[in-house]
Amino acid sequence: MSEPARRGIAAQVNLVVEVVAGGLVELWAHKLRSLLTLNLLTLGVFALVVMTSVLDGVMDKVTSGFAGMSWDGTVMVAPKEAKTTEDQKRFAMSPGLRYEDLPRLTAPFPGMAGFVPRAFQSVAVRLPGGSEKVFVTGVDADYARLMNRPIGLGRGLTEADVHRHSTVAVAGATLAAKLFGGADPVGRDVVASGVSFHLVGVQAPEQLFSEENYMDANGLLIPLTTYMDRIDPDHRLAKLGVKLRSKRDIDEVSALLIGRAKQAHHGIEDVEIVDLDAEAARSYQTFLEQLRGWRVVLFSLAGTVLLVGGVGVLSVMLISLADRRYEIGLRKAMGATDPQIFIQFLLEAVVLAALGAAAGTVAGSALCRALGDLFPYGLAVRAPRLAAAWATALLLAVGFGLYPAIRASRLSPMEAMR
Repeated sequence: MSEPARRGIAAQVNLVVEVVAGGLVELWAHKLRSLLTLNLLTLGVFALVVMTSVLDGVMDKVTSGFAGMSWDGTVMVAPKEAKTTEDQKRFAMSPGLRYEDLPRLTAPFPGMAGFVPRAFQSVAVRLPGGSEKVFVTGVDADYARLMNRPIGLGRGLTEADVHRHSTVAVAGATLAAKLFGGADPVGRDVVASGVSFHLVGVQAPEQLFSEENYMDANGLLIPLTTYMDRIDPDHRLAKLGVKLRSKRDIDEVSALLIGRAKQAHHGIEDVEIVDLDAEAARSYQTFLEQLRGWRVVLFSLAGTVLLVGGVGVLSVMLISLADRRYEIGLRKAMGATDPQIFIQFLLEAVVLAALGAAAGTVAGSALCRALGDLFPYGLAVRAPRLAAAWATALLLAVGFGLYPAIRASRLSPMEAMR
């Protein structure tokens, strides 16, 4: 690099350092005015950081909650609701969805990968300290694996439990905490519907985004065979989940299941197929639309505060221009160019915004980290969001600082020093 080029770069660096230092001196010389403007910028960036953290936390938890429902590639066979008197009469001639239907419904088929039968009742569970109304749900040994219900303590239900009709149970995380107050419930006994069940495990805590999630967290899972023997002598099934090998098989599998159910129910079609994957997609889309509305509202509030802060920057720079007309004229008389004066004023606005943005991002991220555990969905603090808040404040400062900078650069030395 040539010597003149190096001198040119050094001169530009010196100019930037001089302008930044001059801007800080100017801010310090007018402390109250600068403080009020910085407070507005700080508050705007602070609000932006906190609001994005809240929304990101909600987004993360809800997304993981939908994923935890394990409804991907799943259809459900459920009793159909009788909508007319004719339906009621016709459905009364059918035994309904029952445990005895499982061998026919779950017969091997290439498109079906697994089955999740489910039956439940709300019953009183007796403990030494009293009783609690809870959900007792009968499931098979594959339920935890197919429906993503990890075990937090002890073990889950096994094939041996199902075959032996064992009176064992897995407690939901919420129920275990409520009944046993944080003590390890594994190995304890509970009495449900007059039957004593031995607790062999506790489910891990999970996000409650479906009726099944809520019932599992607040109830007991027992072997389906035990449920039919001890809890429900009518052997009624609430629903049957069917895991598909491929989503392309949904129409073929649905038609097959309806046909098998009709054969078991005297030709009466009193069950329906629910595409849980599609239901989850619709629910998730509804959530995104609601979240989009909240984003507009919250960002509008933060944007309003930032705009007020930008107006404050404009006011400070105009006042600074009026106070420093003589200085500008003197600098121009000594050889300063219009672009140099323009850059000087614009950098001063950026320095002002950078200080406010720094305070706002630090305060916002510190508050989110400190209070994150108190929010049900948490507060997600991410570096890109902090950078975006910072950049927004700087862009506003540049936008509102352009007019004073242009006016300052266009002053003639004679007019400025008059």
